[in-house]
Amino acid sequence: MMKHFKFFFRFTRDQRRGIVALFAVIILLQAGYLIFNSADWQTSEQKSAEEKEWLAVQSQIDALKSQKEKEAGKIFPFNPNFISDYKGYTLGMSTAEIDRLHKFREGGKFVNSAEEFKVVTKVHDTLLQKISPYFKFPDWVKNKNKPSTKEPYVYNDSKYPKKEFAKKEVKAALDINQALEEDLIEVYGIGPAFAKMILRRRAQLGAYVSMEQMSDFKNLSPEAVAGLKKSFKVSGQADVVKLNVNTASLNQLSSFPYFNRDLGKAILTKRSMKGKISKIEELTDINDFPVDKINIITLYLEF
Repeated sequence: MMKHFKFFFRFTRDQRRGIVALFAVIILLQAGYLIFNSADWQTSEQKSAEEKEWLAVQSQIDALKSQKEKEAGKIFPFNPNFISDYKGYTLGMSTAEIDRLHKFREGGKFVNSAEEFKVVTKVHDTLLQKISPYFKFPDWVKNKNKPSTKEPYVYNDSKYPKKEFAKKEVKAALDINQALEEDLIEVYGIGPAFAKMILRRRAQLGAYVSMEQMSDFKNLSPEAVAGLKKSFKVSGQADVVKLNVNTASLNQLSSFPYFNRDLGKAILTKRSMKGKISKIEELTDINDFPVDKINIITLYLEF
């Protein structure tokens, strides 16, 4: 056996050491390769297990996708009076047909049947047959033409004798210039914030000269304005704060509730050109002057 390794001793000591080192490196590389492949195999095995889990539920995912696609094209009952642009598009209506319906609804009118829907929108019979089974109208529309099955009620005086009810006392209208916050909030639609706004405007003007001034508050509902006019009035001579047009500063003119800064500047310009403004009619040719309120504004100005 030594004969086979005899050639090894022909090399010098350094050469033999190099050969041994080379073999050691080869062995280490082989061992590393085996270890790496083993770890990679385990990772691949783990990935395969995860893929199997995903594939196990893939059929369920596909079934849910299919169901969702079917529901996307499904039509649910709806009121045709409230078809939006998108809803009309999904139903297959054209832009012109949707616009006709919206224009009809702008007049405060309602479609109460499939036939009326066709007349208003001019949709094709094929589309109408497809979507009309899903039209849902209020119950009163369905029942308005049905004959009543109830027997008429007959009042029996002997069984239910008439009772005298006390007449509701009519509350006298209060002077708006004497009203407190608690008086104002008794009116429907007037809360603490609106009440304070009305009182703040009264303090600016000194007093209100007409209940028509309640319409100046753009945020008040028509019902609230009507309630104020019904519950309050202007009594006697109103003690207003007069604004002298010929001596007022720009700040004073701009602070007047019926003017703004641009109007104040225009009044100052006219005043400097004319020297003196003698009557309110000289102001009406100014752009954006509130001519519709001239009768009220006149009571707050002096010349």
